[in-house]
Amino acid sequence: MSWFESFVLGLVQGLTEFLPISSSAHLRLTAAFAGWHDPGAAFTAITQIGTEAAVLIYFRKDIVRIVGAWFRSLTDRSMRSDHDAQMGWLVIVGSIPIGVLGVTFKDQIEGPFRDLRLIATTLIVMGIVLGVADRLAARDETGGKHRAVKERKSLKELGVKDGLIFGFCQAMALVPGVSRSGATISGGLLMGYTREAAARYSFLLAVPAVLASGVFELKDAGEGHVSWGPTIFATFIAFGVGYVVIAWFMKFITTKSFMPFVIYRIVLGVALFVLVGAGSLSPHAGESAG
Repeated sequence: MSWFESFVLGLVQGLTEFLPISSSAHLRLTAAFAGWHDPGAAFTAITQIGTEAAVLIYFRKDIVRIVGAWFRSLTDRSMRSDHDAQMGWLVIVGSIPIGVLGVTFKDQIEGPFRDLRLIATTLIVMGIVLGVADRLAARDETGGKHRAVKERKSLKELGVKDGLIFGFCQAMALVPGVSRSGATISGGLLMGYTREAAARYSFLLAVPAVLASGVFELKDAGEGHVSWGPTIFATFIAFGVGYVVIAWFMKFITTKSFMPFVIYRIVLGVALFVLVGAGSLSPHAGESAG
């Protein structure tokens, strides 16, 4: 991997990690369209450490408060009813599904799941799911001629059951094209949470899973065509760009619909099917060389 490739892929990772359009799919597609080697699951996992570092900084006050309350709750029973302490436990509970499924399906994630036809399918299907969830949220928020405005849930109403559902939604993002934020935000909206609550828990929930995955994949960073230098460079690029994107996205979702992302996902998925079907793009582009 050249330094230019690592710069572009780091930029793509930072731009797409927090948007509901799938960063892993876009890393895979960028390499395929450019004629580069597939950067692989290990490169993706490690560069995600950069974007998660952006989450740690952006939500630093929340994270410090949650971690502190959680540790105190281990020895102080009175703290166990504290919302921040409970959030600590809920992040742990919600991280279980992706941990178990990530280890179980590791070979599939690094192989068959990177087929461009599967990516096209998940882009379209999850785009439709996100669109439906967004529409239901908008209907509750605005009401209508014959409907009253319906109050949606905040994170203070999050329990173990919903935390696990969020966790299973996040685990779906093991398949490129699903999108970690897209799946968890869609799940949250379908469960009746506000856009801001679903997004905030989605980002907090991703921290342990992504950091653990990145550390686990460190041993593979220097294998094949991907070397340590470009990987670290791409990770720093992803961090800088990711911080800007997450700040923008948290403001965007308070007043805007997810429909632009829904349309983008569906159009991209259809275009992929057309290109692969016409023989212009191999569904395994870059894999044999990667």
